Amino acid sequence: MKTYFDHEKLDVYREAIAFCAWTGELLSAITAKAAAKDQLDRASTSIPLNIAEGNGKFSVKDRARFLEIARGSALECAAALDVLVARKLATLEQVESAKDNLVRIVQMLMGMLRRFSERGEFLREDAEQYRIEHEHDY
Repeated sequence: MKTYFDHEKLDVYREAIAFCAWTGELLSAITAKAAAKDQLDRASTSIPLNIAEGNGKFSVKDRARFLEIARGSALECAAALDVLVARKLATLEQVESAKDNLVRIVQMLMGMLRRFSERGEFLREDAEQYRIEHEHDY
């Protein structure tokens, strides 16, 4: 694919576009009307849009703000996928690889935020934090 803009060269942008493509396929397969479905559509679209807009900002502070929004949208997508599974509109098997993609997207955005954010020194999330399985005693 020919690149026209700087943001198209970013791995995180490419991952976000791939996630959007996957999301479109999932959403078209779900015939039921659900708020989580609509929210997943908006949040998945928000990720690459905010990466692109942030990458075009000259101010480090502005760039970081858009990357933070993209990160929040990626986390929102993960939650929307959980809701779709909980409501039996999707299966764990359907969403597992997409959630792996979201983990990579969040990790890449965290790396960029550490570089561009004035609060970068306070960002303490480890890359592996998103892979920890928690055991609960109920």
